[in-house]
Amino acid sequence: MSVLAILAVAAGVVGIVGSVIPGLPGPPLSWLGMLLAYFAKGTNGSGDPMTTRLLIIWLAVTVIVTVLDYIIPAYFTRLTGGSKVAARGAIAGLFIGLFVPPIGIIVGTLLGAFLADFFIEDKGAWASFKASIGAFMGFLGGTGVKLIAAGFMMYYIIVYL
Repeated sequence: MSVLAILAVAAGVVGIVGSVIPGLPGPPLSWLGMLLAYFAKGTNGSGDPMTTRLLIIWLAVTVIVTVLDYIIPAYFTRLTGGSKVAARGAIAGLFIGLFVPPIGIIVGTLLGAFLADFFIEDKGAWASFKASIGAFMGFLGGTGVKLIAAGFMMYYIIVYL
């Protein structure tokens, strides 16, 4: 196995992990793994090499998923009546929660949105709770989309090596 192939698999694995852990660009790392697999000149089971078209399609998917990762949580927070402050609180809580994964990530997201809406926006407990649930659902949605994309890219990395 070549060095490029090993780096491609490593990038794919780190891309999957990065889809769950904030701060690591999951899908872009997975796409980098695909690019490395492309340069490793591997073939699939039929002996066909990875095409440039496949790379470009997955680059577009990577860009879309990365942009959606910023839009989905804010959308869900706003959908449930949360403010921009609640969305920022959810992100802050998420980062603080990284010190106690995975429970800290979940609780941090919920608590961050709740506290931000409750204390800063001076909303009631029920409205703040709804905003925190929306922020958390947005986090799960964004994470799910990233995991699916990174998983498919890992599949292609393995197939073409």
